[in-house]
Amino acid sequence: MKNFDQLCCEKCWHTPQNPCEHFIQCCTEGPLCHSDENCRKEISSLRKRLRYEEHDLPIIIIGMGTCGLASGAGKVKETIIEELKKLNIEAIVESTGCIGYCAVEPIVDVKLSGEDRVSYCEITPKIVSKFLHTVLVEKKIFKEKLLGTHGKTNSDARNINETPFFEFQRKIVLSNCGIINPDSIDTYLAYGGFKAFDKVVRLMRPEEVIKEITVSGLRGRGGGGFPTGKKWELAFKQKSEQKYLICNADEGDPGAFMDRSLLESDPFRIIEGMMIAAYAIGASQAYIYCRAEYPLAIEKLQNAINLCERYGILGDNILNTGFSLHIKIKKGAGAFVCGEETALIASIEGKRGMPRPRPPYPVQAGLWGKPTVINNVETFGNVPPIILMGGEEFSKIGTEKSKGTKVFALSGNVKNTGLVEVPMGTTLADVVFKIGGGIPNGKEFKAVQIGGPSGGCIPEHLIDTPVDYESLKEIGAMMGSGGFVVMDGDTCMVDVAKYFLTFIQQESCGKCVPCREGTKRLLEIIERIPKRYASSKDKNEQLLRFKGMIHLQRLADVIKDTSLCGLGQSAPNPVLSGMRYFREEYEEHLYDRKCSAGVCKELLTFTIDNEKCTGCGLCLRKCAVEAIVGEKGQAHYILDEKCVKCGMCVENCRFEAINVN
Repeated sequence: MKNFDQLCCEKCWHTPQNPCEHFIQCCTEGPLCHSDENCRKEISSLRKRLRYEEHDLPIIIIGMGTCGLASGAGKVKETIIEELKKLNIEAIVESTGCIGYCAVEPIVDVKLSGEDRVSYCEITPKIVSKFLHTVLVEKKIFKEKLLGTHGKTNSDARNINETPFFEFQRKIVLSNCGIINPDSIDTYLAYGGFKAFDKVVRLMRPEEVIKEITVSGLRGRGGGGFPTGKKWELAFKQKSEQKYLICNADEGDPGAFMDRSLLESDPFRIIEGMMIAAYAIGASQAYIYCRAEYPLAIEKLQNAINLCERYGILGDNILNTGFSLHIKIKKGAGAFVCGEETALIASIEGKRGMPRPRPPYPVQAGLWGKPTVINNVETFGNVPPIILMGGEEFSKIGTEKSKGTKVFALSGNVKNTGLVEVPMGTTLADVVFKIGGGIPNGKEFKAVQIGGPSGGCIPEHLIDTPVDYESLKEIGAMMGSGGFVVMDGDTCMVDVAKYFLTFIQQESCGKCVPCREGTKRLLEIIERIPKRYASSKDKNEQLLRFKGMIHLQRLADVIKDTSLCGLGQSAPNPVLSGMRYFREEYEEHLYDRKCSAGVCKELLTFTIDNEKCTGCGLCLRKCAVEAIVGEKGQAHYILDEKCVKCGMCVENCRFEAINVN
């Protein structure tokens, strides 16, 4: 099957060396350069085949994002190819990205000629034979693993958007994810790709593009929420022969995978958004800063850049418009601080990734001292839809001050984990219970951590808070880049604070004292709370525990007010939100020496029920510190001063004689 580039080269003489300014229009709308009816039919037919609207052979599409591969999608694909040979069935097997429903991967779609595309979930190699025989030989719906159809609802299958996970979402940024082949520029063009860029370079001046983005109300999705249009306007007004554009794909928050999934599933969308931004500010060189821990995302991005250059959509004199842009990928070492703008710039320049004081801001003096605009992946993903639908139409989505949608990585103690996109203003409760399906195993909801390590834990009584920049800030949290971790009743909030503080303290670049030393002291205070001091020698440590809690608030305020960058300034948030909303739990640890969640091991007490204990001696033999004593055939005892709370006795007791309090 020929691709768009080959067809247009034959009819329109489109090459990167001799670009045709109508190339994108020809691919997305039909030939404009001539009236050759055969050419029109060829391009129209190719577009329909790429959109799976016109085909003879069955098409099998497998989700091959990181979540799918981690669930065994690679082996499923191999098994499907082998089984097709056994059945002597000729079919097209293609790959796609993640549709967002990570909890039910691997996801496999089947499209038969003349019928709707149907999605199936949790397809394993063991059921591939039965699955293919049902859908390809019997041509029936495989109801056991049915997710939904991408067409009309019928008696056999409902539309996938009617399933609870997708019903309350509105996909703008993620609209192509799990639908198109991320390795094919032709597929992206067939779905209207680069149409927004074509409109911009042919019909709009840079000022008009910036105005459209400003009218849309789009704010940076990396966490800061700075108005995107204003940032572009500031860079546009700078007088410089060279300007730079950077896509921040250094996603370092624990539990966050929005950028990675978007880059793996729809890399051309991000490139198109960057092209529009570069045109608007007057940049001819752009970088995508992506951490090296995302090999699949980098692979997809590099392939997309290479294809765009081959088609003449990237490079010099793009589509004969006089606009030039070159994009390079810069691999980061995985430092959390490099998510901060100035630290990221330093890393690209070959220096150690450490922030610097501002002003001057990057739009004034950024990469190599030149005006630089930095936006994150999701921000660029919003740009093409805004240009196509119009800024005013986009601004109708969301709230008064927070426009559009927000992508969240929904994880933790929730039934439906995955990538979700909801309009701004959607409540936290809707995300957790309607989309996420609530807490598994009938457990109670306790909190949601939003905004990553620099965010806050929001309790149950605030679960109806709308998701927007202002509302979250009012309750001591922040939007962040999009981490959304749900916690159930078995979660200890002191332990959560310790986890995030450990991460922040380890990731501190160490440049400024408040962050370098302050977070270390904060962590020491939190670590003392659940610590068990048994001997008289530890009395001084017990006093330090209370003294630390007295000064905790003051120390947190100093770190917030005096740290150099935003990461240090928001570092105390996990502790402050925990103290604000879960104070009783902190006091329980501090005064009662008790952890109701049973997480803080040093506060647990292990005892043996004399009536249940048979004296078999198994627990005694398994105890590594000889904390269990007793004669064979008689009830045993645990010496609390020796016990290290490892839990081996509980795991090995066959009579459930050991109690944990």
